[in-house]
Amino acid sequence: MSQLKQMSHLDNIPPTPGKFKMEKPYFQRIRWHSSLAKLTFWSLVFLGVIFIFFFRSPSSPLPADPSRRSLRTSSWGGSDWEKKVRSSARVRSRNGVSVLVTGAAGFVGTHVSAALKRRGDGVLGLDNFNDYYDTSLKRARQALLERTGVYIVDGDINDSALLRKLFEVVPFTHVMHLAAQAGVRYAMENPGSYVHSNIAGFVNLLEVCKSANPQPAIVWASSSSVYGLNTKVPFSESDRTDQPASLYAATKKAGEEIAHTYNHIYGLSLTGLRFFTVYGPWGRPDMAYFFFTRDILNGKRISIFESANHDSVARDFTYIDDIVRGCLGALDTAEKSTGSGGKKRGPAQLRVFNLGNTSPVPVTDLVSILERLLKTKAKRNIMKLPRNGDVPFTHANISFAQTELGYKPTTDLQTGLKKFVRWYLNYYTGGKRAVQ
Repeated sequence: MSQLKQMSHLDNIPPTPGKFKMEKPYFQRIRWHSSLAKLTFWSLVFLGVIFIFFFRSPSSPLPADPSRRSLRTSSWGGSDWEKKVRSSARVRSRNGVSVLVTGAAGFVGTHVSAALKRRGDGVLGLDNFNDYYDTSLKRARQALLERTGVYIVDGDINDSALLRKLFEVVPFTHVMHLAAQAGVRYAMENPGSYVHSNIAGFVNLLEVCKSANPQPAIVWASSSSVYGLNTKVPFSESDRTDQPASLYAATKKAGEEIAHTYNHIYGLSLTGLRFFTVYGPWGRPDMAYFFFTRDILNGKRISIFESANHDSVARDFTYIDDIVRGCLGALDTAEKSTGSGGKKRGPAQLRVFNLGNTSPVPVTDLVSILERLLKTKAKRNIMKLPRNGDVPFTHANISFAQTELGYKPTTDLQTGLKKFVRWYLNYYTGGKRAVQ
């Protein structure tokens, strides 16, 4: 009965003075040394990435790091497998599109996949089901999607052979790239996983897409984290993003630069979406609203961070249904890529949008809302914000997304958390506790 309730919930999901003169010979020496220094620096960076990508790739045994495992050795292919792939990706509406959704068993990926399928688009999922957080939650999402007719291929975005095979079987018109190594703090424990997934994995996907015929239009998840130490609020797409506060943010910023490169050279249509603190049912257990709920119910103390001036950390919490509408809006307005056979034939679309709620809320207020909904007092532990990559606040300017995508968030934090808590209690306690 509980599983049926979970399934029915998914059905209700709605469809970032003068010139100084210098002696010429001396200037040339300075310029030469500067160029040499830059060349040396970037060569070392490039060699570092190559080392991580090839010599520490998941194809090598890394039992201590399952989050980076590749499924190159997984069983895929064959007539039955191809039949499942084609059936899932079959377009069932008159003006539908065929979409490959990476990270389909993830939080945002599950909701986006369900919304696309519900409106008649062809949807095929891809996910490596890594254990960065509880894999049983990912498998439960997979089961719900399979009930709606979405098949998720168990595979890794770094597996070039698998990606090429998928494009051979289905001529995808769009890719919704949501697969990534998430989390700001985990980057201090396992930095290689971020380079592997967010940089190498993204490049691998783009390499396959550039050679596909036709080339798909690509919408992908960047992050509000790219704004880093920026103090200008609200954050606008034109603001500087060259001061990342975490490795996660740096890899997402790198992704935006990589997207620019593939757009410029190969004519790929690319749209980046800077998500702002997404929350809601079927969410990620590593997010504060999620583990606060768990710890409050279990009577454990929760840590609430405050900034240097003793203000509570604030976030632009954005409900999942609003994010889904933004993702679909980006897909629907994405222009076709202009390349063919790996060669650019003309200028291609390149965009980036903030998807937030425009209403930052102090984390202390979030905890107060959870206390009321759970009818349980939280044991608060107020702490200074540590140097672990977190930033004091986020605040999105969404005017560009409003104009171009018709994006308009409608869910306030009180309403969204009530829906989340209802799902949480049903999923983890079988509905034995009721939301206030």
